[in-house]
Amino acid sequence: MKFTATLAALLTTAYCFGQTVFKVDHFSKEYYGKIFISDTSEVFSKGWVAIYNAQTNKQLIKVDAEELALSLHDGKAKANIKSLPYGEQSLIMYEDYNFDGKKDFAICDGQNSCYHGPSFRIYLSTGQGFRFNEAFTKLAQENCGMFSVDAKEKKIYTMTKDGCCWHQFSEYIVVNNAPREISTVTEEAHAPFYTSTVEKWNGKRMATSISKSLDLSEEGVDVILSFKVPQNGKQVVLFNFNDRMLYYAVLKNKDEVEFSYPLEAVYQSHDFTFENKPGDMAVVFKNETAVYRVYEQAGKIGIITKVGGKTYHWQGDTKTQKGSLKKLTKVKLDNVY
Repeated sequence: MKFTATLAALLTTAYCFGQTVFKVDHFSKEYYGKIFISDTSEVFSKGWVAIYNAQTNKQLIKVDAEELALSLHDGKAKANIKSLPYGEQSLIMYEDYNFDGKKDFAICDGQNSCYHGPSFRIYLSTGQGFRFNEAFTKLAQENCGMFSVDAKEKKIYTMTKDGCCWHQFSEYIVVNNAPREISTVTEEAHAPFYTSTVEKWNGKRMATSISKSLDLSEEGVDVILSFKVPQNGKQVVLFNFNDRMLYYAVLKNKDEVEFSYPLEAVYQSHDFTFENKPGDMAVVFKNETAVYRVYEQAGKIGIITKVGGKTYHWQGDTKTQKGSLKKLTKVKLDNVY
């Protein structure tokens, strides 16, 4: 592995070749820092980060790390660079995290956050110096890099992810010198479906609301049949995705999904049965509670649902019809029998 471009360039000069201890100052009149890198030829190297009293040169904080990644600016290590979520993050940050008017320290302890990103230990300023705080540290360990701070609103924000399709954004206030979660938004994408789960503190508990949307303009989506139902204003859609899987959805308010099937498509699962009779085509499927039949007849379209011994009929408006079940005679889908 190679070290960062800025440091690699610096090491070509005789002056800095072999230098492993970098002083970090100009972020405070009271304190300065030092960063030790054991092997500057590596991108990630063992080392430590320490904070000192500027008047007495006494060491106040020292954090050892198995992996540190240092970028230099004009040959110097700088504090308080925080390009979130994936950009450069200084190994030393000095700002007020508990909103008590006194600045605290965030010290990098390695690459322990999401996707091998930088992680930090938080030391809060007290009357007896700086004290390690587990609750704030947890926010800088279990998310993607360091958290962001809004000093005006007195709020803290974190972000984490899992792969390309799952992201979570959380908002915190500080109560009794500890972060308290007041809002979390989780966004999950299984194209062409997108789900957003919102959790908000209502004074007693975190209340949850879930919304799901369907993007019919997504690449790979081919609408087999869609129509609107005059009696309730909803839209019924049958579509195939990537010429492999068939899906059914009921939409309200344009792209908001009220119901969809299957919840999880599995190849060769035969989720749907296609009935192709002269003048009467239909797609039939069922879940644990109901049997559904989307039909297309001469001059008629709709869906009949049987649930709990009762039958419900949504007759579609042919003027809003797009596509036809005839398309299913021309494409072979893995979950259609």
